[in-house]
Amino acid sequence: MKEPVLIVGSMAFDDLEMPYGTFNDVLGGAATYAAISASSFAPVRVVGVVGEDFPAAVLETLASRGVDIAGVERAAGKTFRWHGRYAADLGSRETIHTALNVFADFHPKIPVSYKTSPYLLLGNIHPALQLDVLAQVERPKLVVADTMNLWIHTERKTLRELLGKVDVISINDEEAKDLTGHGMLRKAAEAIRAMGPKRVIIKKGEHGAALFDDDGVFFVPAYPLEELRDPTGAGDSFAGALLGVLASLGRTDGAAIRQAMIIASTVASFGVEGLGPERLLTLDRAALGERLRAFESMMNYGGPLPTLP
Repeated sequence: MKEPVLIVGSMAFDDLEMPYGTFNDVLGGAATYAAISASSFAPVRVVGVVGEDFPAAVLETLASRGVDIAGVERAAGKTFRWHGRYAADLGSRETIHTALNVFADFHPKIPVSYKTSPYLLLGNIHPALQLDVLAQVERPKLVVADTMNLWIHTERKTLRELLGKVDVISINDEEAKDLTGHGMLRKAAEAIRAMGPKRVIIKKGEHGAALFDDDGVFFVPAYPLEELRDPTGAGDSFAGALLGVLASLGRTDGAAIRQAMIIASTVASFGVEGLGPERLLTLDRAALGERLRAFESMMNYGGPLPTLP
């Protein structure tokens, strides 16, 4: 029986200004994207909060995918909402407005049945809340945490405490540089590893992701797409798929994480092809397998590593 993944984070609505149009009430949130992606591989448990305006049909859809939603609290008020505007090439974005709403009072309550979850993904909520989650669960096999520039700038001390208690930190290149002051990613990764995590995954958007651990450096490229529609949840989709694959394998060693990163990058490539998580919700194993084979072909020229002439 596959082991479950526990995901703690935001569930939200996004208002998106895209080069090709404006879209309101798009389903979003780190926990939402991660749960959908992870559920393609393993049972998922979610802890989050939504408002009275959050559709019951969305929760029913998650449940139909094997996501346990007993940890999702429905509070009086409105759901967390983010309004963002993307650049013409979708390579950058700016926040127009953030309304925390019920998320402002979110204090994760881990159900008793969740406390022994062997795989834990801490979405980029306040590091004090991430620490509180760790205090509520029994020691999982693997704890992966995400963070963001806001916490790096305003909650550095608490974030440093968190880093001493997680196995893997997954952040983007800008965040790694902000956290360490190092402009070179390898130096930044080693500085972060010195803070506690055994493994550091640095995401570089359309350029892929790099893993730094005791076995060295591993890089997985992003799959080249013909069309990009919405990169909002790409990092969360990657993280969710990563944990889902590891839970399915039942392993947390370096080889398993490298394997999981390739699959996670493939999953994330589907996610950005649709608005919000709509493409992830229709993704089937046949399409995933076909793209994974294309991914393999892209990285393999058909022979052993070349030798110098």
